[in-house]
Amino acid sequence: MGDRWQVEVDRGVCIGSGMCVNNAPDGFKLDAARQSHPTEPETDANEDILTAAEGCPVEAISIRLPGSGEAVFPPEE
Repeated sequence: MGDRWQVEVDRGVCIGSGMCVNNAPDGFKLDAARQSHPTEPETDANEDILTAAEGCPVEAISIRLPGSGEAVFPPEE
């Protein structure tokens, strides 16, 4: 992919299902309250993180390109 991504989790929406950690264990962690956090706010683009975002049951994960803010996921309509 070659890009860098800015990964965010809306903890007001996150239900702590842990699916993101299962799909991208190096990209996400759950805190004591079972709320998801990206392990790094900016990371190299990778399929595991995209799969985690796409598989989030409440769409709490967003991915943007740093600098431009262009949406990677969810795609802007």
